[in-house]
Amino acid sequence: MKFRGLAAGVSALLVVAGLAACGGGDDSGSEGDVTLTYWASNQGASLDNDKEILTPELEKFTQQTGIKINLEVVPWSDLTNRTLSAAVSGQGPDVLNIGNTNAVTFQATGGFYPFDDAALAKIGGKDHFVDSAFATAGAPGKPPTSIPIYSQVYALYYNKKMFSDAGLQPPQTWEDLVSDAQKLTDPAKKKWGVVIPGATVNASMHFSFIFGQQNGGDAFDASGKPTFTTPGMVAGVKQYVDLMSRYHVVNPSAAQYSDSAQAAGDFARGDAAMYFAQTSGINVLKQNGMDPEQYGIVPIPAPSGGNDIGSFVAGTNISIFKNTKHLDAALQFVKFMTSDAEQATLNKAYTSLPAVKGVSASFTDDQQKLDTFTDILANRAKPLPLVAGVQAFQANVGGAVVSLIAKAATGAQVSEADVRNALDQAQQKMPA
Repeated sequence: MKFRGLAAGVSALLVVAGLAACGGGDDSGSEGDVTLTYWASNQGASLDNDKEILTPELEKFTQQTGIKINLEVVPWSDLTNRTLSAAVSGQGPDVLNIGNTNAVTFQATGGFYPFDDAALAKIGGKDHFVDSAFATAGAPGKPPTSIPIYSQVYALYYNKKMFSDAGLQPPQTWEDLVSDAQKLTDPAKKKWGVVIPGATVNASMHFSFIFGQQNGGDAFDASGKPTFTTPGMVAGVKQYVDLMSRYHVVNPSAAQYSDSAQAAGDFARGDAAMYFAQTSGINVLKQNGMDPEQYGIVPIPAPSGGNDIGSFVAGTNISIFKNTKHLDAALQFVKFMTSDAEQATLNKAYTSLPAVKGVSASFTDDQQKLDTFTDILANRAKPLPLVAGVQAFQANVGGAVVSLIAKAATGAQVSEADVRNALDQAQQKMPA
């Protein structure tokens, strides 16, 4: 779901992870008196909001099984480094959430329990989960070490009144989006066709991946080697940067937006007609005072003849530490958290998409929005590259795109050669 950089010593951590000592939850009492330690990621509006949402659900689990849960909600800013440290020291929780982007990186530590066929059977089986969400569980060809629990995807949010007043329909192709954005842009009135979080590294990587996929590009080859300068990747990044550089449909000040919430504010105020955001954008816009009736959503459109990809599979997975003293209890807990009933409850509370096939999204009363998000996840989303270097991909390619947006904001044209050169420099920074 959210992404943060790894600690500088990640390579060393991965090397020594196999030295993990014993750890896990409370080992006091008999097997009938088990306490699991659970690190939950911050999915809600605050850490306290997460506790309010999770506590009654965890109490249900305890009532059903007798297994107690020691809950700690961990901010995303701390979760990655704490998880890596726990994988090395062995002094971690029994169960924890991870951003699905990190699934392969954490799998490589050897510190997480592998869900082989027998383990998957205990939690409902692989077929219980949405295929695209389950694809984020770990590296292909290996037993996964994480299980999807909350899913997010991107969509294009559009202002209904602005479109209606201009006699426009929601765009179906990228060419439509550009044409609509040009008609809806009026710098003299401080109105813009599109808003982007131009200085946000993780979002810049997200859009590079999505638009690269639309143009037939892959960021890594089958062996995991970075291929940032292939024609499809170059075309995808240029497609994004052109919104400001070539078409001038983005406010140049958006190049300074280092948080997606700033872009959301422009859209909510009616200063921009379109906005790329994940499922959680519904909550963010509500916090900015925008009524859901004021906007619609459609899949992010591809160029005519391009691949119909509108998102990557964003979200959160749940994992078990390999050294837990209470494996059976931990498996029961994972089964509970990914059960139909809990998926319905938790994903509604977090405005996210259920990761299991038996549950429909229900975080809004607008069925069209629910159907669109569900379709994007099932049919128009691909996992980010399932390689350990995906965090470096985020930092290097995301950073390169932020720099290109900043250049465009000055009024300078960004050429194809500029994009290729920036991606080449990003590729050279990738670890061997």
